[in-house]
Amino acid sequence: MLRRSIYKSPAQLRSMVEPGLITAAALDAVRALVAPGVTTIELDAAASAVITGRGARSNFQLVRGYRHTICASINEQVVHGIPGDRALEAGDIVSIDCGAEFAGWNGDSAVTFVLDDPTRPELVAERRELSRVTEGSLWAGIASLASAANVADVGAAVQGYIEDQPGTYGILREYVGHGIGRKMHESPSVFNYRVSDPGPEVRPGLVLAIEPMVVAGSDATFVEDDDWTVSTVDGSVGSHWEHSVAVHDGGIWVLTAPDGGAAGLAQFGVVPAPIQ
Repeated sequence: MLRRSIYKSPAQLRSMVEPGLITAAALDAVRALVAPGVTTIELDAAASAVITGRGARSNFQLVRGYRHTICASINEQVVHGIPGDRALEAGDIVSIDCGAEFAGWNGDSAVTFVLDDPTRPELVAERRELSRVTEGSLWAGIASLASAANVADVGAAVQGYIEDQPGTYGILREYVGHGIGRKMHESPSVFNYRVSDPGPEVRPGLVLAIEPMVVAGSDATFVEDDDWTVSTVDGSVGSHWEHSVAVHDGGIWVLTAPDGGAAGLAQFGVVPAPIQ
């Protein structure tokens, strides 16, 4: 059997723009609702309405055994939390992961929110710093694609950014990023830390979902009884940020950011180039 190339043609890259934008719009709908008292199933419904309203479908629901549009992970839950009746509370840190499939192509992205709590300003500040470091490491990984030789350079950039920040953080080892295209999860694996294997060459046609998952304590995790939710063993809180990014003849473009990643990449001196 012939193995499908991990590199997409220019036409295929153009086909990945719309599912990326739909995914971004779904997360914007969630962002508008995040507040104390709102349940995670309400956030799920908001994302679902955007995705179906734009003629797409949730690619999370295409994963066997999963029935929801988003993953909602709160506090010590780092990834894969299942939406339900749990209401958000002041001071919570919540990561929302979402994806859309449109015309056979996929988008995948995640964001982290920290709800304000005037009674616990230090806790909120610590959690916002964790989210800042995690998001910054994501953009460091994305920026590296502009000059990377191999996929492993992305993980080195992510880890290097985190190590340069004040404080000590854990990077999840068992859960990593991935290629994306016709399927939400494709080769290659995209590690969020340094590895000895250089991985595939970074060249036009490569599309990666880069997604650092960072915790405020030990990186040891376990899967809860629902068989999905990944939580920290020591109870420390986590943050998860993700974007789908395309490498093309003109440069790089963040498919799940309406501005192509311009704002996030500016701090690294990288200017994204639209896919032609």
